[in-house]
Amino acid sequence: MFFSHVLVPGRFALLSPRAAGCLNPGRRFCIQTMSATHAPARIGALWQQRMETMREYEVVRDGNVFGTSFSNNVVFSSDYEEARHQLDVLVEKYRNVPFDNVFSGTEIFNECGVCFSLKSRQSLKLPSLDLDRFRSEIMEDLTLVHGIGPRTQARLRSKGYRILPDLMQHPKFRSYTYDVLKCLHGGSSIEIMDLIGCRHAKSHPCVLGTAGLHEPEDYVFLDIETLGLFSRPIILFGVGMIEDGYLAVHQYLLRDIDEEQAALKATLDHMSGDRPALVTFNGKSFDVPYLSDRLAYYGMGTPSKIPHFDVLHFSRRRWKDQLPSLRLTALETEILGISREDDIPGQMVPEFYETYLRTGNCGPLVPIIEHNKQDVVSLALLFFHLLGETYGCR
Repeated sequence: MFFSHVLVPGRFALLSPRAAGCLNPGRRFCIQTMSATHAPARIGALWQQRMETMREYEVVRDGNVFGTSFSNNVVFSSDYEEARHQLDVLVEKYRNVPFDNVFSGTEIFNECGVCFSLKSRQSLKLPSLDLDRFRSEIMEDLTLVHGIGPRTQARLRSKGYRILPDLMQHPKFRSYTYDVLKCLHGGSSIEIMDLIGCRHAKSHPCVLGTAGLHEPEDYVFLDIETLGLFSRPIILFGVGMIEDGYLAVHQYLLRDIDEEQAALKATLDHMSGDRPALVTFNGKSFDVPYLSDRLAYYGMGTPSKIPHFDVLHFSRRRWKDQLPSLRLTALETEILGISREDDIPGQMVPEFYETYLRTGNCGPLVPIIEHNKQDVVSLALLFFHLLGETYGCR
């Protein structure tokens, strides 16, 4: 059957024999009501010292487009001052307020310990896809065959070779065409994606179209918040899943740094289904390598290769000549009509989290959690917008 759904091989290696800090190795996870836990001041002080000496962004004056051209990790001065003021307000507002009075969630226990879980739901409309149009475009693309470029394709079409099966009669391209058709008819979505991506750009519409070979429930929308750009803990994992027609956002928050390993395990559990397909925004350059680095830190193996749709790549192809900025927050405003309130720059998340660690005041966590949740929601909405725009039913 053409483009049959085939199990994507490979899973994430969850634990190594020497995985440190694991609790009850033979036990699956269970959920209990949470109890407030405050981080030790010593750990918070250590991270505060590190972040003060290794701040990974620069503050530039508003409108300084030249300043932003030298670094992708900048914060405009007005946003910086507003965020600093917001931090002071949050610390005062939530002074002496218990953690469990602010956040309604659960503790999740797994082999690697415990972490705190929050769950929310977002309504969304899934696009109806015209997969027949996608299949037709693929079958008419003779350039998928090794040795055939645009000029050769035009020449072959003039001689009556209109679709890929026609090339099975061609003495030169027959064997190469057989391999392409074998992949298209019996390969997994990741193999088909790689086939198209090798002959075209990774942002080609047909690469995005392979997402239609998955059910909506297969998509895993991932966004992480970290304490920096390199080799620092991930403090919040945001995972979106389609459940009963809604986008369910699962967030795994570290109340203390030593909960990272359990949160990693909880996050990877979402990617171990029958046919997971990962969706990120700049995840090929940041989220996935960062996740791999933290897994390696704990000796938990490396992620297996699964289909990965980086929405930033498709957004660049679609809007690079139309919009001045292709950041997720800019795209959600220009394309989705979403305007955030009381948001903080992602670059300043470490400072907010450090304040929580150092003081035990949970106020600074509020905008971090909201920022991450909106990132996941906007990621899903933008992904479906692009998918519907490219292969939606007309």
